[in-house]
Formats: sequence, structure tokens, C-alpha cells
Amino acid sequence: MGQYVFKLPDVGEGTAEAEIVAWHVRVGDIVKEDAPLVDVMTDKATVEMTAPVGGKIISIHGEPGDMAPVGGPIAVFETEAEGEALAPVKQEAQPPRAESAPPPAAAPEPKPRIKVPAGAMPPGAAPKPAPAQAVARPEPREPAVKEWSQAQASPAVRARAQKLGLDLGQVRGTGPDGRITHEDLDAVLVPAVGSRRGGAVAEKNGIEPVKVIGLRRKIAEKMQDAKRRIPHFAYVEEADLTELEELRAHLNATKRTDQPKLTLLPFLMRALVLSLPDFPQINARFDDEQGVVYRHENVDIGIATQTENGLIVPVVRHAEARDVWDCAAEVSRLAAAVRANTATKDELSGSTITITSLGALGGIVTTPVINHPEVAIIGVNKLVERPVVKNGAIVVRKMMNLSSSFDHRVVDGYDAAAFIQRVKGMLEHPAALFIER
Repeated sequence: MGQYVFKLPDVGEGTAEAEIVAWHVRVGDIVKEDAPLVDVMTDKATVEMTAPVGGKIISIHGEPGDMAPVGGPIAVFETEAEGEALAPVKQEAQPPRAESAPPPAAAPEPKPRIKVPAGAMPPGAAPKPAPAQAVARPEPREPAVKEWSQAQASPAVRARAQKLGLDLGQVRGTGPDGRITHEDLDAVLVPAVGSRRGGAVAEKNGIEPVKVIGLRRKIAEKMQDAKRRIPHFAYVEEADLTELEELRAHLNATKRTDQPKLTLLPFLMRALVLSLPDFPQINARFDDEQGVVYRHENVDIGIATQTENGLIVPVVRHAEARDVWDCAAEVSRLAAAVRANTATKDELSGSTITITSLGALGGIVTTPVINHPEVAIIGVNKLVERPVVKNGAIVVRKMMNLSSSFDHRVVDGYDAAAFIQRVKGMLEHPAALFIER
């Protein structure tokens, strides 16, 4: 028998290291050649590494969240023959939010071979021995902490046991595979503090550490960078969408079978397209390192989309050349792609302005984080019916707030307010959305 050292290959991204996201194996596993081995993340994409040979895993190097250097050993196999080689790489496009979105980014799983579970803890790096069998209810004593680091227990149970000074090696686990639970700790504590546990309400002291890794880490870094670099200012305005909602309902009721269902989003996209030519400083990307603002004629709208992996921003290219039906179809296509982890890097980068919406959870006001290096983001709040004064009378209208943020280095407050007022006017008079200027 020999050993085969698997070294992290250069995945063609020009990076010197990659983050370990998830292990698909543990020490002691017998794997076949080309079986899933480990997922790693570069600045560009998440990549699944497969086993270069068949054999037994005798060691792995690094835990989820650790950075692995290219060319460094990442796993060692016990095989029929000795050798070293690089494993084949299978890469599918799931860039970790090259143009990350507001708020916010970290963490889910369809099953192409690329997965980025936010905060998931894969199997450990070493086999876990069965817990020692001991008396479940020892007499009260001065507990001594022994070799209990290998006992099978969750981080919360470990933290509680350490706080109480309990030796996990002296606790019989009743959970799956002998795993020690909070109830097992309670059983040990009954003689000492049983009187306090008699009530219906018990104290809780559990702490669960969740490492920020993978996509969730990328989102966190993107948001921190945006807030650090960009002096945000917010502007909130309400809009009466009663007439727009009537038009939307009519169009959906009379649409062709091959046309998508219309939400409010395509109409807002259309309002942005028609308003931005008069506010070119808002449809822009600011390279603050070079001191250059790039104003775009094309309107490439990022749509912040919530997925099981975190918040991702696919981009609707050339919205200025699309009608509301085409916008709706493209938004639907991109949303399906990001949720299935099949969106390409080009579909996830290069937006010139972003829309973010919490849908039915939209609340009254939000303060979205700008999708750097853009200079503006438009937030959609919840649509509600409420009484308003119109032409001297109190009437019930369908109202919605627009909560937007702007980069004050590039956009003045007056211009931001004028821009939102222009968008509001078009939404409140929806016929204007279908008139070419």
C-alpha cells in the first residue's frame, strides 16, 4: 500500500489560495475515483474538487473557512501505489456575488455538483470514537475536566458542559450514535440542582458558534466594504399605486398564455429606464481608486434576489431595450438560474443600478446598502391600502414607499429627490410608462 498526496491545483483563476467551503469526506472514508471530495471558493466561483484516485482517506488538511494555498497538500489517500498528482477540477458557474447586493450578503442546496452552504458544518476531519459509558447520575462531587474533546456533542452542549465544569467523558449520550444532548447533562445535574428544574420553565445557556464561511463571508465582506467606502444617504417617498395596480391586474387577466405574469417590478424598471437619461450621474459606477465616475447609457439593472445561499444580484442587461413583458420574463429566468446555482459570472456582474425588494415583508422604510461600485439603489417597500386625502376627501388608496440610498460623493441630495419624484410620477400615472420620450 502507498500514499497519494492530493495538492490543491491552480483552478485557472490566477489566485494563490482558495477558501475551503465544505468537505464531502472524512478521515477513514473509502472513496472512488472522481467522487466528490471538497468544495473550495475563489474570488470568482465555487469549485468542486473530485478524488484523483480511489482509496482510503487517511488525512485532510483544513476546515471549512480555512484558506488553502494552491500547490499545498489538501488530502492524503492510502492507495495501491505511491505518487503525487493534481486532481481533475470540475467547475460550474456560481460566482459568490461578483456584484453583491444590498442587503445583504453569507449562506442551501440544489444539487448540481457545486454547493455553497452558508454556515454548514461538513463532517469532521477525524473519526469520532463512541462516547465512554459511565454512570448517568453520579454523586455530587468536585468534577474534573478530563479528555472530553472527542466526545460527540454539539458546540452548545460543549460550551454548557465547560461552564458547569462537567466531564463529558463521564456522561452517557442518548442521542443518535451516542451523541450527548442537553437532556443528558440535565440527568447528571439532577441530584445537585434538581429542585431548580422542577418548574415548567428552565434556564437556557446554550451558545452555538457558526463560522462565517463561503458565500456568507463574501456577502459580509462586500457589505462591509460598501459601508466603509461609500457615504450613504437615504431618501424615502410614498407613491399612490392604485391606478398602476388596476392596470397590472388588467394586463395579467388579458395576457397571452406565453407571456409571464406581471409584478410591480417590471413597471418600476420601466420607470427607471425613462427617468435615468435626465439623471446620468445616477446610472453610474464610481471607481473611487482612480477618481472616475463612469456614466452609462445602457441601463443594466441588478435585481437583489434571496436564495437559500444568501442574497445574490443577477443583472437584467439593456433594460432600456425591453418592454414590461420582456423585463418580467428576464427577471423570472435569472431568479430561477441563481436559485438553481446555474447563473454565469456575466449574469451576476456589471449592473449600473440595483433594485432591492423585501416583497410582502417590505415594511414601511428600509435603508438599503449600495451595491458598490454603483452609486444608487432603489428599495421597494410593502404595498398597503390606507386612507389618504385626495381632492379634499378621505379615500382608500394603494400606497407604497420607495426607500432609496445614494452615494453622496457623486449624487447631490436635490438630484436624488428630483429623480425619485420623476419615478413616482410615472408610477402614479402609468400611461407615461408607455410613451417614448
